[in-house]
Amino acid sequence: MFSKVFSALVNGIQAEIVEVETDISSVGLPTFNMVGLAETAVKESRDRVKSAMKNMNLNVFSHPITINLAPADIKKEGTHFDLPVAVGLTCSAGMVKSVPEDCMFAGELSLDGRLRAVGGILPIAEGAKLAGFTKLVVPADNADEAAVIDGIEIYPFEDLSSVVEFINGGCVGTPYAINRTKLFASVKEYEVDFSDVKGQFAARRCAEIAAAGMHNLFMIGSPGSGKTMIARRIPTILPDMTITEAIETTKIYSVAGLIKNGRDLAVHRPFCSPHHTSSSVSLIGGTSKAIPGQVSLASNGVLFLDELLEFPRNVLETLRQPLEDREVTVARAGRTVVYPANFMLVAAANPCPCGYMGDKQKECTCSPTQIHKYRSRMSGPLMDRIDMHVEVSSADISELSAMNEGEPSSEIRKRVEAAHRIQSERFKKSSTRFNSRMSEKETRKFCKLDTASEKLLETAAKKYHLSARSYSKVLKTARTIADLAGAPDIESRHLLEALQYRLIQD
Repeated sequence: MFSKVFSALVNGIQAEIVEVETDISSVGLPTFNMVGLAETAVKESRDRVKSAMKNMNLNVFSHPITINLAPADIKKEGTHFDLPVAVGLTCSAGMVKSVPEDCMFAGELSLDGRLRAVGGILPIAEGAKLAGFTKLVVPADNADEAAVIDGIEIYPFEDLSSVVEFINGGCVGTPYAINRTKLFASVKEYEVDFSDVKGQFAARRCAEIAAAGMHNLFMIGSPGSGKTMIARRIPTILPDMTITEAIETTKIYSVAGLIKNGRDLAVHRPFCSPHHTSSSVSLIGGTSKAIPGQVSLASNGVLFLDELLEFPRNVLETLRQPLEDREVTVARAGRTVVYPANFMLVAAANPCPCGYMGDKQKECTCSPTQIHKYRSRMSGPLMDRIDMHVEVSSADISELSAMNEGEPSSEIRKRVEAAHRIQSERFKKSSTRFNSRMSEKETRKFCKLDTASEKLLETAAKKYHLSARSYSKVLKTARTIADLAGAPDIESRHLLEALQYRLIQD
């Protein structure tokens, strides 16, 4: 007897519908064949499904069985095909009623029939909704994650027998639901605050501008000057993610297998800080499974590269394309996936190998050759893609102890949120969300200069040999500075401030 149930495969953070076709023949010796370009984890489902069904007294293995995963020309990966295969077998054996075509299944089976959580449920739930399915059956531990998607009924179960009862009952019941608004509106209590940062007014100002326009930021200074301290406090001044951003980020974490239950949902902007010994694969994504890397896990948040110049140059160069395109393509044999890489880059580095070049307290011991070799680890094209560059000078201890606490994150965040609201209104008819992401057409439209400011920028561009990209980034940064000041147009003072954050590289 032939039957068909539906599941999905995850490609990047998108899901594609898969038809699980099952046929149990009445003639022939007992066999169990699975076709349709099933990878190892999918093929192994034969043994998991067989054991689970036998241990639940659902024995259908005395006849020839053929399972086809269609479309047959796309590779299938993941253990979530266990449940749809088991459901298809019970249906073909006549143990359950026919499964409604608007119901989809995904879940891994243990040998005793229990359902285990799987990765990628959020993209599967979203894909099911977009494909017109109204019901999705998942393991109980995936319930919160799947229920984030509105517009599809989620039915979580603990074991296979409960799923069989659900199908025999006509696939009706009370769907699982969560309060999405309450979940994503939860306020995180940060352990750090900008009030901890004393002095460093230029670096604090840069951090505020960077957060207001989601600009990339590079801080260079001697050890202990506060670069890392400032970087780790940038998430405390960023506005909460929208539900759309949170769902996109959670999908990436789901595909990466980092979500085990509802408490792991990405409701706060991510802050990823890979070590400088990280490989290009861990940063960009890859392996044979084409899993997302740090640039994708940091989407809608901050990617912090501490000790930037300690990273191998070949690793740093892989950032050039994601910084420009805001997405990364991971190509492997027979598979190509595209992941978002819409992150804000914050980087910190010492000015030289010993770290004390230009320091007021200690003398640099590095030779010019050592300094040149050290700084050459970061190429000009990569530096050109970073909007703002700032020098962070070390503070004198005697002066530091006498300083008052800095402005708290809550006050800075109010100004950043106001700037974000201005940008939301500005780009309401566009897919652009932040000043740093403006296209050249939008830059010309929203970053117009008066005659005096235009002449000023042209003079600076010639004197300091600014590239066309640098020229554009100065305009975008000036637009953000004007937004923070509540100014409708870019003024000369905004432009001058933006320019000083580009000249460190020269």
